[in-house]
Amino acid sequence: MVGATVSIVPTFIAPASGHPAPVADWVTDLAEPTILVADDDEDVRDLVTSKLVAAGYRVITADDGASALRQVVTEQPDMVILDVSMPGLDGLSVCYELHSSADTAQIPVLMMSGHSRQVDIDLGLTVGADDYLVKPFNPAELVRRVRWLLLANED
Repeated sequence: MVGATVSIVPTFIAPASGHPAPVADWVTDLAEPTILVADDDEDVRDLVTSKLVAAGYRVITADDGASALRQVVTEQPDMVILDVSMPGLDGLSVCYELHSSADTAQIPVLMMSGHSRQVDIDLGLTVGADDYLVKPFNPAELVRRVRWLLLANED
């Protein structure tokens, strides 16, 4: 056959409908986990954000509980970090709301607070937090706990 062109470049053939493409799974696995940080203290929010970004995470922020709940719905983060004491809707209420909905109940939640009494920690865990970090905290400890919670929540 004179003039026929043969390509040596492989082509991607889409799999049968109903099955995700392996390439799509691979790309999704490489995406940076997204973490929502909700704290009304801008300095704390900035510190947490900078440490998580340096550790390779994508971070979105909220300065109160109501905006945190809205962002969970729109952004679908892989994890949420909540300050317990925020004006309006506090972190405990946000955590309770997240775990009351089937759509968001599986998202791991790390509570942060200056309240260090055991009763405060127990309350945070009772409303659904997966971990509780007392302020002031070591930034390396924050990153370690975030990694652990994300690993523990992998499908």
